[in-house]
Amino acid sequence: MIRLAKEKDLEIIINIYNYAREYMKKTGNTTQWHENYPNKEIAINDINNNNLYVYEEDNIIHGVFTFIIGEDKTYKIIEEGSWLSNELYGTIHRLASDGKIKGLFNEVLNYCENIISHIRVDTHENNKVMQHLLLKNGFKRCGIIYVEDKTPRIAYEKI
Repeated sequence: MIRLAKEKDLEIIINIYNYAREYMKKTGNTTQWHENYPNKEIAINDINNNNLYVYEEDNIIHGVFTFIIGEDKTYKIIEEGSWLSNELYGTIHRLASDGKIKGLFNEVLNYCENIISHIRVDTHENNKVMQHLLLKNGFKRCGIIYVEDKTPRIAYEKI
């Protein structure tokens, strides 16, 4: 089940972010999430904006993600390509799992597509796991965008 996150979920969410950060390092993605990203303040902001979701099975939180509908300022400029559409879209950010379940990405994507069929995602060039999941699920590589710290990310879109 996917539901909006609550402040009472914060400790578990931070633990999941920590697990995901370590998993990324083990799989060759050592720079996408630095030691303090995402942090408690980001999670609280996402909760307050009703953008942070958790995935639960048997009342145990196994995953977390941010889903925002509307323009993402980091997507305004895209290099080495172009977006497929300029219509209203949803963006998935900060997807993380506790590593105890399989299929989280599919659950998240199905949930988001039931809200809006136009989805954008970005990921680091070293995040081969996410790149594989995106292409396997019908996303198209559209180009390169730059996140707030000015580092590049590969941008994907699915309509």
